[in-house]
Amino acid sequence: MSPEPGEIIARHLEPGESLLWAGQPRKGVRFQSADIFLVPFSLMWGGFAIFWEAMVLTMSHRHTKAIPLFFSLWGIPFVLVGLYLIFGRFLVDAFRRSNTYYGLTDRRAIIITGLFDRQPALDLSTLAGLVMGLGHAKVSSLDLRTMTDVSMTERGDGSGTITFGPQNPYTFLAGSGWPGLRYGYVTPRFKLIEQVMSVYMQIRAAQQKTP
Repeated sequence: MSPEPGEIIARHLEPGESLLWAGQPRKGVRFQSADIFLVPFSLMWGGFAIFWEAMVLTMSHRHTKAIPLFFSLWGIPFVLVGLYLIFGRFLVDAFRRSNTYYGLTDRRAIIITGLFDRQPALDLSTLAGLVMGLGHAKVSSLDLRTMTDVSMTERGDGSGTITFGPQNPYTFLAGSGWPGLRYGYVTPRFKLIEQVMSVYMQIRAAQQKTP
């Protein structure tokens, strides 16, 4: 059973610090705005890689003169990358979000990612997390006193994202599962949270009360 967000955030509170809100990103497979460009690209990459490998294997099977092993194996890495780009990255993103926790206190905004500091069970989920770099908890803390740029985007259903700091040019790729772009490489934010306006107003109120 997954721990509650408030329980996770509470482990990292400082003496006298009060927790105002805790939550997680929406779970499951989600399409991002960047997928307008990434999905066609991934289909072209993956489609060509699969076509190439299928042609090589077919020719090797039909002709008595065997094709060198190098050419038979050459396309396999490209096929694997293509399959990851087509659907694997969505699973990676969903797994990362399921292990991401957000917290707002009277002093800080807190972002925690990882499998946390408990002794993990040796199961398929844990192994997948280790491969994705989620073996240990990573805690990001943003001081409300020095936070000057806080922006919000809200969807029609009340969910949305709160961004802390100037927009990084790669932010639109965050959470896409694109290789090499983890959450730490983009502007810190509370991504895909419920009742985003309420959380945003709590942040502004806490900033006004912070000396």
